[in-house]
Amino acid sequence: MKNNSSTSSVWQIVLSSLKKSLKRAQKFISRFSPTTLQFIQLTVMYFFAVVDLFHSILNNVFALGYVPEALMPFYPFIQFILTSPLFKIWGSPEKVFFMSYVLIDLVLVRSVIKFSKLVKYNMLLLFACLMIQGLVVSYWDVIFHREIATSVAQWAYDGGTLIHTDKTIAVFFFFNTFIIFILGYIYLYLNAINGKFATFPGMEWLTDSVAFWLRIKTPTMRTGMRKKKKN
Repeated sequence: MKNNSSTSSVWQIVLSSLKKSLKRAQKFISRFSPTTLQFIQLTVMYFFAVVDLFHSILNNVFALGYVPEALMPFYPFIQFILTSPLFKIWGSPEKVFFMSYVLIDLVLVRSVIKFSKLVKYNMLLLFACLMIQGLVVSYWDVIFHREIATSVAQWAYDGGTLIHTDKTIAVFFFFNTFIIFILGYIYLYLNAINGKFATFPGMEWLTDSVAFWLRIKTPTMRTGMRKKKKN
């Protein structure tokens, strides 16, 4: 009984301190205008999406001993992201999943932290894109898995084991996957800061699913309803 009471008291202290911290954070955040606050939230979200992209895909390009010429001007910044202990935490897939779960629970389910519908829409859309990004890499590993190689491990910033495969094919796959996702994130970010609910052509199934959870009607959803009425 004493152990239970002491444990509960510790949890009460932790919860009370968290509540105080949240109140202080809300007071500080309330100083910003809604437009400025929304811009900051969207910028932070997409920055961490790019950080995850660097760790999950671009690091595989560097691990093959190849640095694309198009990325050379940005190489110092990319190297800083890949070697920073702080950003390495976010680069771990299981920790990204945990953080995603916590944010969805606090923002969407419980509404403890209040965000605009535009921010919530982009948050869910980013989590969906991160899952698709992880699936793409996972399918590559499953289909083209080869014996473990250690001769090029010095090029891996995470210091982990590497998969031996055809270098030309691997560089082509990872670099082009990186380009596709980075352009996608830039497109979503530009639409978001302009106050638009972005949609991908041909991927209405993804954006409409996100909008459905937030009870938002997108143009593609309305088009679908019209087609059903005509039929």
